[in-house]
Amino acid sequence: MSDTQSTSGAVRLDGKAIAEQVRMELAAEVAEFKAAHPTFRPKLVALQVGERSDSSVYIRQKAKACKEIGVEFEHVQLDEGIQQAELDARVDSINDDPAIHGLLVQLPLPAHLSTRHVVQSIRAEKDVDGFHAENIGWLSKRDGSPYFHPCTPLGCIELLKRYNIAIAGKRAVVIGRSDIVGAPVAMMLTKLDATVTLCHSRTANVEELVRDADILVVAIGQPEFVRADWVKPGAAVVDVGMNAVDDATKKAGFRWVGDVHPGAAAHAGFLTPVPGGVGPMTVAMLLRNVVASAKRHYAAASTVRIVPSVLNLADPVPSDIAIAQAQESALKPIAQLGGELNLAPRELEPHGRHAAKVTLDVLDRLDGMRNGHYVVVTGISPTPLGEGKSTVTVGLAQALYAHLGRAAFACVRQPSQGPTFGIKGGAAGGGYSQVAPMTAMNLHLTGDIHAISAANNLVAAAVDARRFHEATQTDAQLMARLCPPKRGVSQFAAPMLRRLQRLGISKTRPEDLAADEVARFVRLDIDPERIVWRRVLDTNDRFLREITIGEASTERGMSRRTGFDIAVASEIMAVLALTTSLADMRQRLARMVVAMSRAGEPITCDDIGVTGALTVLMKDALSPTLMQTLEGSPVFVHAGPFANIAHGNSSIVADKIALKLVGVPAEPGFVVTEAGFGADIGFEKFVNIKCRASGLVPDVAVIVATVRALKMHGGGPDVVPGKPLADEYTRENLELLERGFANLRRHIENVNKMGLAAIVAINAFATDTQAELELVRTLAREAGAYDAIPTHLWAKGGAGAVELAQAVARCCADKSGAEGFRFLYDDSLSIKEKIETIAKQVYRAASVSYSEEAERKIEQFAANGWSSMPICMAKTQYSFSADPALKGAPEGFDLPIRDIRASLGAGFIYPLCGAMQTLPGLPTRPCFYDIDIDEDTGDIVGLF
Repeated sequence: MSDTQSTSGAVRLDGKAIAEQVRMELAAEVAEFKAAHPTFRPKLVALQVGERSDSSVYIRQKAKACKEIGVEFEHVQLDEGIQQAELDARVDSINDDPAIHGLLVQLPLPAHLSTRHVVQSIRAEKDVDGFHAENIGWLSKRDGSPYFHPCTPLGCIELLKRYNIAIAGKRAVVIGRSDIVGAPVAMMLTKLDATVTLCHSRTANVEELVRDADILVVAIGQPEFVRADWVKPGAAVVDVGMNAVDDATKKAGFRWVGDVHPGAAAHAGFLTPVPGGVGPMTVAMLLRNVVASAKRHYAAASTVRIVPSVLNLADPVPSDIAIAQAQESALKPIAQLGGELNLAPRELEPHGRHAAKVTLDVLDRLDGMRNGHYVVVTGISPTPLGEGKSTVTVGLAQALYAHLGRAAFACVRQPSQGPTFGIKGGAAGGGYSQVAPMTAMNLHLTGDIHAISAANNLVAAAVDARRFHEATQTDAQLMARLCPPKRGVSQFAAPMLRRLQRLGISKTRPEDLAADEVARFVRLDIDPERIVWRRVLDTNDRFLREITIGEASTERGMSRRTGFDIAVASEIMAVLALTTSLADMRQRLARMVVAMSRAGEPITCDDIGVTGALTVLMKDALSPTLMQTLEGSPVFVHAGPFANIAHGNSSIVADKIALKLVGVPAEPGFVVTEAGFGADIGFEKFVNIKCRASGLVPDVAVIVATVRALKMHGGGPDVVPGKPLADEYTRENLELLERGFANLRRHIENVNKMGLAAIVAINAFATDTQAELELVRTLAREAGAYDAIPTHLWAKGGAGAVELAQAVARCCADKSGAEGFRFLYDDSLSIKEKIETIAKQVYRAASVSYSEEAERKIEQFAANGWSSMPICMAKTQYSFSADPALKGAPEGFDLPIRDIRASLGAGFIYPLCGAMQTLPGLPTRPCFYDIDIDEDTGDIVGLF
């Protein structure tokens, strides 16, 4: 009926008023939810193809309505000629964006596009129009629950409910069977227990059926199709029609009428006006769908699904690789694991079936969300066999996740192929506490270390090439070749403009430079004796430690002595581990110092023009790699600096992403991150370098100890890889154990010195006696440990560390034992003061001595303004001192500093203590003797 006509006794179903009421309710609901959840940001996207004026009007109405209730609205307008594939890609992009909660495509679409295809391409959980086949399908089922009901039918039902019109047990007739209104409203009435008849163009007795209807919904698109005398007295009539009919008396030349004759008002009990009835309700219900979708997405993103994988334990325990291969069929597809963590598909870049890069976009999405608990795993001074720190890191995460039902992430370093094929083996954990697949992790994985090697060696090549070209060309020749004309115009490249700025030259065109400015610009004047950048490779090759390069006749006598480091010792690895974003990584790479000029000026990567290329090589490596443990808990594998010759921790970005992902549940989860080797080096650098750079504060430190290592520190025989252990290590010896406990006591004291509680994880071996384990536990508690707990992670997986996991959870909850996290030294101290603080307070040295070279460099670094950076000590992992043979807890020794380097990109000063090698060598019998491949199955064998 017309809105200008009297309803003559029929109650007016005022859709405009009800819609306004719904909007007010939604605005209050959104505001209340935002107040309780500050990161809640509901968002609707409307996608329009072409520029139809009527479509643009509808979109402006929706944008206005969204703004009124606090929903973000984005209008994506595409060219009318867009092809189907490009439109599909835009829809997929919106589908995959977790910040968008609703997507509607404004209809009609141009004729060359498939409306049905596009509608079905919208993911059902974002289909706020309610048109998707999945939503309609669930609507049709008696016990089905669609994500959304179509908006116009939902508005019809809402009007009936708001006016308290009974539906259950009533006879309802729906005229029109369109997928948008008629069919779904019939299904909705049926589910509300009405007896429904759906009429259409082939229905023979429409008038008869209408006369018997208690509820009548008409959506046929024919002006005044239902005659007034058809309507049953007292019936509720919902007129969905909106038809323009000619009317010369109207200014527009037409008037709006519905599908029901206006005279029906004399018979009906309730009647919607046209316009002002169903129309406003459609937009109101769209808004309701968007808000419901946003809250549903928020609730899902606030829950981490715990889905443990079942371990099939064997006794005796097989080899690591046998365990890994036996469990491989139980591993989750990486997309499933990402879904459990609420990672969006666009945030995952799969590398095969069981690994994926996770983009840093997730940090932007979760910005403002709280962090989970932060647990660092460190250890005592180890034997050459290692004490199972990676095993404890992985097993503790498994225990928290699979046995305590808490969200838990392990963050570990990527293994270098040096130890993998050398002595120590890989770093995926061991036994039933492993990162899987362990073969992928221990070999190439996603190629991050190869990217570092390529980037590092590009810098090395660039340095020597620049030195060569400067020695063989005049200033003019250098200028011509550095800035060659393109289409007759010479230009500076971006890094050249930055170099000019550093030189104080403000000119931006090559031809404007004076002769002296050209000379300053083109000549880095690298001092060959003070080139600090070395080449790297990811292999233990002792014969490349010191080499001579430039021996070919083509280099014209430009030879010099240099050497190789292990790839994970590259400053680029440290940059990767300490960076916080792509922009930050680029800046760090730019300021890496590669050499000094003959005038004593530092020369950086940006000076040689390689910054952009390095960033390109490292772009993919910046994203951490998602993997899983044998029990299905998530793991980030990222970065791999050694702790004895670098800072020894996995990446900041991995820890940050993991902390956000496990921080969303009501009961926050845990991130278990590993610091390399003992607490004197890996943990000290975790605190004073990594936490200083990240701003993160740990909750507790776990110190891994073994009876074997403590006996060695008590004076036991040397532990030599490849040789059987002496009897002292396989038989009970409490006296030897108690003497060696001094090493663990020192590490507990050092952890407490940084203001953290220390929990000792005793990695128990089959040869350890109960008396030995109890002695360590007692002594550790007496020494100030929060707790000390024997674990059996190698043989039992997470089940072997339940008590440890409970202690960690308890400590994180009550914070007892911690006096307040603090750094060991202040940035303002001099380089020597920082070195001596570490040496005397952590190592317990009596003095520090410096070589002439170290003294010279310290003076130079101070003059360059580099004193404020933290210190990264390169020191043996086997002793608190620089002498690996000095076991236990030595005191009163001298710490010799033979050299010192500056890592400006990483952001630390790098003293070398004693005879530290930055490129390990292979032993007499390397691990590679046992590594092979099964030619029939393709399985790797012998990898640990």
